Amino acid sequence: MSSITAVAIHTFLSTRIDWKETPEAHVLKADLPGLKKEEVKVEVGDYRVLQISGERDVEKEDKNDKWHRVERSSGKFLRRFQLPENAKVDEIKAAMENGVLSVTVSKAEVKKADVKAIEIN
Repeated sequence: MSSITAVAIHTFLSTRIDWKETPEAHVLKADLPGLKKEEVKVEVGDYRVLQISGERDVEKEDKNDKWHRVERSSGKFLRRFQLPENAKVDEIKAAMENGVLSVTVSKAEVKKADVKAIEIN
């Protein structure tokens, strides 16, 4: 079973995450079926790096069990994203509902540079 487990762990490591930008925020969504919010961490570090990580435990095996198929993934995952300069890292919210993690990062208002006309003599 070790080769099957290795494939399953690799699959979980490549957790796919969608990232969209709205006028108000950056929104990231990850499908994490079967995970509880206590098994997932959302952190922001230096240089506005958002990190999403977690772990799904391998199901305990009984020596009397005979596996016919193992398709559900298990193991650790980690994804990192460099947030843009307009991200308000102090205003990040995360929620988990029905196995979908949603992370919302508010955006700062981008100020346009003041342009002053110079008279040409």
